[in-house]
Amino acid sequence: MRVITQHTLGGPEVLTIEDAPAPRPFPAEVLVRVKAIGLNPLEARLRQGEFPLLGEPPFILGWDISGVVEDAPRTWRFRPGDEVFGMPLFPQAAKGYAEFVASPALHLVRKPASLTHIEASALPIVGLTAWQGLVDLGGVTEGERVLVHGGGGGVGHVAIQIAKAFGAYVITTAGGSKREFVEGLGADEVIDYTSVDFAETVGGIDLVLDTIGGDAVERSLGVLRPGGHLVTAVAEEDLALAAKYESAGMRFSGIAVDPDPVALRGLVDLVERGELRVHVQETFPFERVADAHRALEEGHLQGKLVLTL
Repeated sequence: MRVITQHTLGGPEVLTIEDAPAPRPFPAEVLVRVKAIGLNPLEARLRQGEFPLLGEPPFILGWDISGVVEDAPRTWRFRPGDEVFGMPLFPQAAKGYAEFVASPALHLVRKPASLTHIEASALPIVGLTAWQGLVDLGGVTEGERVLVHGGGGGVGHVAIQIAKAFGAYVITTAGGSKREFVEGLGADEVIDYTSVDFAETVGGIDLVLDTIGGDAVERSLGVLRPGGHLVTAVAEEDLALAAKYESAGMRFSGIAVDPDPVALRGLVDLVERGELRVHVQETFPFERVADAHRALEEGHLQGKLVLTL
């Protein structure tokens, strides 16, 4: 099979396509013939060596995959020919930038017919982050006021739709060019962060989901109602900030996403009910992975980027 690997840390040019043996699935695993690979900003940071999640090169990046089960020798969960998607093994190496991936069967779910492989590959990391933050940690309920920071991005655009599906009133921060996009996802109010200070505009928020970090996390303290809750996917290890929230009588939670088939099936249910769609800004063929990573690094994405095979 072909894989995208790197032998040194650095820019997109360190990503190279090489031949490698196809993996052999262990018991309770399946072998997936990959059709599409969702890309995430985390992978660009790992490629550059910002933190050693995967150790020293060589390594193969990638977690978000959608494809077809090629072999399932010792599991009852899937059979060859089943279309599946998921985020196997995260944060351990899943080696998703490849034509074949061996995945625990429990980390995958069946792809709904209403999603293409491209769309399905774009959903797992952002969808599970949003679900686990809003539903599992945040306990979002009907009628609550929810503020989503970065509503036009990968996690944010899914989070808006999940919160709306649970009956929340959703406010989001987004650049002016993304207003129409996030309103189309169901946002009740849109704050253009380039011209308006959200901290002076909104209040009485029950739940904040932070996807951008920076000073937005600390400044969100002032918009929460007494006893309100901030969930961050960026500043989860900021103990001083957590203490500041708690001393003010607020809740502070960090979300580090993990493979969760229950939540993944919850996302599929929303998709099948027509309450969730994943937006793919651009696709790149497998061979243009360096170009895809350059686009990742430019930032300000609307939804996701995907590699296709």
